[in-house]
Amino acid sequence: MAKKSGKGNELVFVPLGGIGEIGMNLYLYGYGRPHHHKWLVVDMGVTFGGEFEPGIDVILPDIQFLEEESHNIVGLLLTHAHEDHYGAVADLWPHLSDMPVYATPFTAEMLKSKLGENGRMKGFPLKVIPMGSKHSIGPFDIELISMSHSIPEPSAIAITTPLGTVLHTGDWKLDEQPLTSAPTDAGRLQAIGEAGLDALICDSTNAIREGISPSEADVAVTLKKLIADAPQRVAVTTFASNVARLGSVAKAAQDAGRELVVAGRAMFRVIEAAQATGYLDPDLEFHNETAFKKLPPKNVVVLCTGSQGESRAALARAASGEHPHIKLSAGDWVIFSSRTIPGNEKSVGRVMNSLADNKIEIITDQDGLVHVSGHPRKGELEQLYGWVKPKIAVPMHGESRHLEAHAELAEKLGVKKVVRARNGDMVRVLPQPAKIVDEVPVGRLYRDGAILMSADAGPVRERRKLSFAGTITVSVVLSRKGELLADPEVSMAGLPEADNRDISFEEIAREAAIGTVESIPRSRRRDPALVSEAVRRGVRGAINQAWGKKPMCSVLLTVL
Repeated sequence: MAKKSGKGNELVFVPLGGIGEIGMNLYLYGYGRPHHHKWLVVDMGVTFGGEFEPGIDVILPDIQFLEEESHNIVGLLLTHAHEDHYGAVADLWPHLSDMPVYATPFTAEMLKSKLGENGRMKGFPLKVIPMGSKHSIGPFDIELISMSHSIPEPSAIAITTPLGTVLHTGDWKLDEQPLTSAPTDAGRLQAIGEAGLDALICDSTNAIREGISPSEADVAVTLKKLIADAPQRVAVTTFASNVARLGSVAKAAQDAGRELVVAGRAMFRVIEAAQATGYLDPDLEFHNETAFKKLPPKNVVVLCTGSQGESRAALARAASGEHPHIKLSAGDWVIFSSRTIPGNEKSVGRVMNSLADNKIEIITDQDGLVHVSGHPRKGELEQLYGWVKPKIAVPMHGESRHLEAHAELAEKLGVKKVVRARNGDMVRVLPQPAKIVDEVPVGRLYRDGAILMSADAGPVRERRKLSFAGTITVSVVLSRKGELLADPEVSMAGLPEADNRDISFEEIAREAAIGTVESIPRSRRRDPALVSEAVRRGVRGAINQAWGKKPMCSVLLTVL
């Protein structure tokens, strides 16, 4: 137990990401006097860009608050190795240098691989801790508790200070046969409840769904039958991190006398980590994608990345005929052993439509038990609440509708105080009464290529505008006396060639530029900034009048 007196101190919970959204999980626990906390960081994840963020693959939580408090951070503890829980570490840790990072063996292997790809492994303070172990990190006594989820080694964290104990569940479900790590440790959770749990901060992702999730073992049975019955090739796409699912596909292929092909770098990275930590057979036999063409159609199962419709993943490229090695044809089966994350419906739909156009059979969880979620439904939440009996509940990890369903369930189950928090809220958990006492800055960062930038920065907004209305560039050459030395030159991208009167937009822009320059008194034409802005506004206005849209407009002004 922590030794320092709790008098005058408080335990606070601050989400910087992950509450009110799916993904980008980053949670803080602070202990100490108000405005003088020591911070334990739990998880540091990403979410993924969509059509609203053109050119952006990865979105990270803004850590402005953590940077300001970096001297008070005692460590980062990772609950598991899903991208939305650990994927931001490589990018954000350098801004919080010397912060030790704690992870269980499989999560550590995954993190090492990611850090190695980014050239940041040297000197990284990674501390590997066993499942179920207890540690002191600054003023926090923590205990890892085994949970079930769709990846090896998911842990809940019991966080104890002199003020009491909080249970942070991470991602979890109840599954007696998760096929990788041990099942959820019901006995330890019940013991924590009997000892008295002050607060439960808990996954809400499936709180709107009734009942209890099926087991991963049930999915394995379905996959085995489908792979055995398929008349030709079988492609299976799933979350690359779902080691149990990868193992089930591999075993089903072996039992059916088929060869296993793995397509996608993310799959290889997970397989290597799982073999290194004993969650997959180190002698598992599989081919890389170059072997696909050489295998008879009846004898092949291919594991593909791309379950979320990612355009450069193996499945999307195969569906569009662009993959250099994986070629699917009429009569082949594609099993989507995954769920579509909200926001990815269009991209997944595009891949499915491409497959259908080629008369490839598509099998989803609407057709059979080919996927189960790794998150608790209402029945599982009820069991957990019955075991741990918290005085306080703070729903986390979910969109607003999930959080509210969870909050209402907790109230129905008799929890005395339910705090409805959102990103940036500082919740004083202990001493009671629990309530929101402050707020901290939150936001989003975009990883644009190799560059991190604020979501408020201009480039992504400009790309969004370009996608709607194109761009036009006008080159103007003036003499030192302010006279036009030639007609302006116009370059356009993304605009129609002409308006409804068949007048070209180049001509409209050129005439607008000339008219604007001539309308400016000659004495004022010596101000390049004034002339450039006037021409920009004039051209943009003329295009808008003819088209009904305002393109991005830039002016190149030369004075000779």
